[in-house]
Amino acid sequence: MACLLVAVFLLVFQAYAAPLDFLQSLDLGPGLAANDTLSPPLGTSKCAPHSIIIGVRKGGTRALLEMLDIHPEVAAAATEVHFFDWDENYAKGFDWYRELMPYSYPHQITVEKTPGYFTSALAPERIRAMNSSIKLLLILRDPTERVISDYTQVYFNRLENHKPVQAIENLLVRSGALNIRYKAIQRSLYDMHMRNWLRYFPLEQIHIVDGDTLIRDPLPELQKVERFLNLAPRIMSSNFYFNQTKGFYCIRSEGRERCLHESKGRPHPAVNGTVLQQLRSFLREHNHNFYRLVKRSFDWQ
Repeated sequence: MACLLVAVFLLVFQAYAAPLDFLQSLDLGPGLAANDTLSPPLGTSKCAPHSIIIGVRKGGTRALLEMLDIHPEVAAAATEVHFFDWDENYAKGFDWYRELMPYSYPHQITVEKTPGYFTSALAPERIRAMNSSIKLLLILRDPTERVISDYTQVYFNRLENHKPVQAIENLLVRSGALNIRYKAIQRSLYDMHMRNWLRYFPLEQIHIVDGDTLIRDPLPELQKVERFLNLAPRIMSSNFYFNQTKGFYCIRSEGRERCLHESKGRPHPAVNGTVLQQLRSFLREHNHNFYRLVKRSFDWQ
C-alpha cells in the first residue's frame, strides 16, 4: 500500500518541491548507499515507510529500531533521515527520501526513525500529506531522566570535540529559577508536542512504547508493537540476553550477538537534589496533561 502511495504523493510533491538531489556520495551501509551500483536483491524495491518512529530523543529510539529489525518482516532504514523536520531535506523531494529507504520484499514493512520528528512543528502535517493512515511509533521515558540523558549526550559530544562544557545545574537554573527555555527541558514537555500530533492523527494511529520498560524487559513492549503493526509474532525471549558489563539487554539474532553502540547507556551525572526537585515539580503538571491526552499513565516521578 505504501509503495502505491509513493506514486500518488510524488505527483503532488513534484509540483512544488525543489529539484531533487540524490546524495550521490552518501554511504548508508551495505546495500543502502544512494550511489550503490550493485543490483538489489531480486524481487525487492524501495518503499515509503509503512511506519515511522517519530521520537523522542534519548527515549530509546535506536534500541527500538534495532530490536524491531530482528523481525523478518521488517526492513529498517539505516540512518536518521530528518526528512520531515529539516526544511533543507524536505525541499529535496520525495524521491530523495525514498532513495534512503532500504530495499524490501513485498511481505515486509519499511520502518524509518528520526527522533526529531516528535518535537517538530511541521513534521506531523508533512507526514500526513504523505500518508494519512501511516502507523506511528513514539517511545518515551521518564521526562526528568530524559533531560539528564539529553545533557549527558551533549556533554560527551562536546568533550570528544574538545569544546567547553558546563555543569548540568548551570543549564537547568538561571538567576535562581528553572531555565525552562533550555532545549532539553522543552523536549520533555510531551503534552505540548503530543497536542500538535493529535491535530493530524487520531490517537489510534500512534502507539506509545514505554522506554523505561523496554530497557528493563524488552519482550512485552515489542510484542505490543508487533500487534500494532499487524506483524506475525516472531520476536522471542531468546532474542535478548542481559549484558552484565553494559547493564542492559543486547540482541541475539541469526546466530549473531550485538549490543547498542558504546555511547548508549552512559552513566548520568549526579544532579543537585534541590535542582532535581525543581525540575520534577515543573514537569509534573505536563506529565498529567500528557496522561489525559493519551488516556494512559506512566510511572514517572
